[in-house]
Formats: sequence, C-alpha cells, structure tokens
Amino acid sequence: MNSFDLYTRTSPVKLFLTVAIPGAISMLASSLWGIFDSIFVGSFLGETAFAAMNLALPFVLINNSLADMIGVGSAVPISIALGKEDRAAANNDFTCACITIVVLGAISGAVLFALAPLILSVMGAQGELARLGVAYLRTYACFSPFSTIVFAMDNYLRICGKIKSSMALNIIMSAVILIAQYFCICVWQLGIVGSPIAVAGGMVFCAFLALIPFLCGKLTLRFCRPRFSLHIVRQFVSSGFPNFLNIMASRITSILMNVVLLKMGGTAAVTVYGILINIGDLVQQFLYGSCDSLQPAIGYNWGSRKWDRVKRIVLCTLVASAVISIGGMALMQMFPEALVSLFLEEGNRDLLPMAVDALRLYCLVNLLRWFPFAMQSFLIAIDKPAPASVLSAANSLVVPLALMVILYPIGLNGIWLNATVTSVIVSLLTIALFLRMKRRGEFAMK
Repeated sequence: MNSFDLYTRTSPVKLFLTVAIPGAISMLASSLWGIFDSIFVGSFLGETAFAAMNLALPFVLINNSLADMIGVGSAVPISIALGKEDRAAANNDFTCACITIVVLGAISGAVLFALAPLILSVMGAQGELARLGVAYLRTYACFSPFSTIVFAMDNYLRICGKIKSSMALNIIMSAVILIAQYFCICVWQLGIVGSPIAVAGGMVFCAFLALIPFLCGKLTLRFCRPRFSLHIVRQFVSSGFPNFLNIMASRITSILMNVVLLKMGGTAAVTVYGILINIGDLVQQFLYGSCDSLQPAIGYNWGSRKWDRVKRIVLCTLVASAVISIGGMALMQMFPEALVSLFLEEGNRDLLPMAVDALRLYCLVNLLRWFPFAMQSFLIAIDKPAPASVLSAANSLVVPLALMVILYPIGLNGIWLNATVTSVIVSLLTIALFLRMKRRGEFAMK
C-alpha cells in the first residue's frame, strides 16, 4: 500500500495498529541508547562519571533536538503537500531539510566543543567532575555534523509509509550502540569518552543506512536540486519549534535542577535525578512514538480535508496515550527497586533507598502527562505552532521553574514532585487553550 492510501483510506483503528504501535516500539528502541549509556557509565565507571554525564547530557540532547526540530518541522509541510498530491514541493522540502540539518549540526557541534569548559564551570562542576563532563561533551560535539540527521530519518521513513523500516532502523541503532558500548567501556576501557564514541558512532552508521533508499530513489520522497527560500526555512523552524522548545526547555530545566541538586545533596542527588529522568524517558519515548507516528496521518487527512478521519485518529491517539502513561506509572510503583538498581554500581547501593522513594513520587507525573502531550502533537500535525509552543514552554520551562521556587522549602521531595504538579497545571491550561481556540473558530473541521 502506498503512503497516500495508508494514511487517507485505512480505517483509524487499523491505521493505529499499523502505524502507532510500531512507531511507539521504534521510539522506545531509539531511546534505549540513553539507557545503555547510563547503565554502562553508572555500573562500570562509578558515581562521579555518572554525575558528570548527567550534567553534560542535557546539552547533548539540546544539540540533537535541532535536527529533530527540522525533521518534525519539515514533516508537516511534506505530509500536507503529499496529501494535496504535490510531490515536487514535498521532495524540495525534504532535500532542503536534510541539507539544513547537516549544516546546523556542524555549527552547533563547533559551539558545543568551544564552550564545554565554560558550561561545566558555570554549572558548579569542579575537579574530576568537571574534567569528565568536558571530555564527554566534546567527544559528542565532534560527531555532531554526521550523527544528528538520524533523528530526522524516523519522520521521513514514516511519511513514505515505511513504518517497519523505521522501527528496524531504531532497533538496529540500539543494538549497534549496545555492542559498541561494551567494547568501548568494558573491553577497550576508554573511560567516559568511550560512551559518546559508541553512541555517536552508532548514530552515524544508522544515518548512512537510512539514507541509502532515499539516495537510490526507491521511496516516495526523493532528493532533488534544492530550491531554498526564506519561507521554507521559516516554515521548518516554526512547525518544528514546539518540539524543539519542549526538548530545549526541559533540558534547561534539567540543567537548573542539577545546579540546585548539587547544592542541596551533592553528586548523590544529581545521580538520583539522572536515574529518574532515564526511567521516566522510557515511558515518555513510548508516548512520543505513538503520537509522533500518527502526525503524518493527521497531516495527510488535514491536507485532504477529511475532517472526520482527523477526529477519529486524534481520539485513538488520546486513548492510547492514556493507557501507555498510566501503565508505565503502575510498573514504576510495583518494581521501583529493580528499575533503580539498573543504574547503580554493584558495590555501591547506598543510594538505593533514596532513589526508590524518589521514583515513587516522580512516577505520579504519568497520571496526566499524556493529555497535554497528545494534544500538543495534534497541534503540530495541523501546523498550529503558536499554541503548541505555548504548551511546550509551560510544560517544560515556565511551570517547572516556578514550582522549583515554590516547592524549594520541602527539600528534595519538592524536586521529585515538580513534574507531577506541572502535569496537573498544564492539563488545565490545555483544556482552556482548546476551548479558546474553538470559540475563535481556529479549527477548520466543519
């Protein structure tokens, strides 16, 4: 089945089973590199290396999110153009987006390499902690021009209807990185730089693997002579900005959290927070995968003006998001010790009680996190970047930072509960925002 028929004619429930489930598995597989990274560094290199990695990692993820911004941002006009059966415009957008990602990766990598010592110093890292953090950050930066494009390949493969290929790519990437981590850290004993070498090297390999069918002209999207314009680049940025803002803002929040945690509880508190983020990201990525994989379907049908199908696809997204999120919370409540133990060195389990208690509080975020996340994904898919950006900023930066101040008097428990209280406030904001947009007639589904 070609991508147009898949997204515009398949029944919504069958479409969900065909697209969203593999998409969720795909995104979960793609996130495993971060879990492997944390497990290998925490288990084999110790608490200081793990804390250094968690201080540096938000900057790596911000850097990667630039590629994701262009990937998601270009996917919106590409999907809508294909829904209108305008392949020339879709191919031009695809080609321009890929070139933009490589150029951005080179620029951001150079900046990250140059500023690494200053970044760790400003965060309060000193001595061995700072040295390890700088080494980790600079190694990633060297690979940036070649590795970041892999974060956009998911979007382009799904647009072409290659759902299983997208899933296979992410599974292969995680497997390659896992094997490389073992050799770089355990066999060759490269220390903390072995982790980014393994991870970024695996990304470069899989990015090349993903580009082959596009270069051979075997998919719906093909490379062509690029026709850049300010309008095209602006559309990429505006459509992808909510996703970028969500990632960047959440990482800025993580950076500030780490600064506060260093003062409140030292490296132990930073380590526990890193564990929470890694475990929480498992559910978050599964949630992201199911919502993100249905964005092309919404875009195709929005472009084809099939409003009823859009409504039914969104309903499937909401139901699935709730099941995934609440199910993840239940698992964290039932098996906190087993999950936390994955990230602790065998001989050092002093942090276990603190981490278990923190996880039991932190996992409550999953009660409501799914709702604003799914609705933000819908807004991105129909090219409504402004309200999606409002939700991103509120969820990832404004509300968490305000709560950091408000909850500070109750100590570390205030940090662990921050995300949960944020999800309640942003869910109410989402409802208010959609009611306002409906009153103003901003939805074209008539």
